[in-house]
Amino acid sequence: MRSPRGPRRRKPAKLHGDKGYDYDHLRRWLRRRGILHRLARKGVESSQRLGRHRWQVERTMAWLTGSRRLHRRYERKAEHFLAFVGIACTLICYRRLAK
Repeated sequence: MRSPRGPRRRKPAKLHGDKGYDYDHLRRWLRRRGILHRLARKGVESSQRLGRHRWQVERTMAWLTGSRRLHRRYERKAEHFLAFVGIACTLICYRRLAK
């Protein structure tokens, strides 16, 4: 079924996560959806091997929290908050390209 606007949404092929996401119900949910998971297990594995992939996500989130309005959610409506996220992403991309 096509979405009303834009291209079809695709699910991710795999998911990397640290020990905070090590729950059986999350692993079952991912398996049902056909998403390969690489979650560190509590007390068994080190999450150091996941650092390569997680660093990019954490860096991007740090860039977004650099915007004062996004650091604390001042907006009551979700549409306004998402608009500010879009503006922040645009500014981040502009600054990266201007270098």
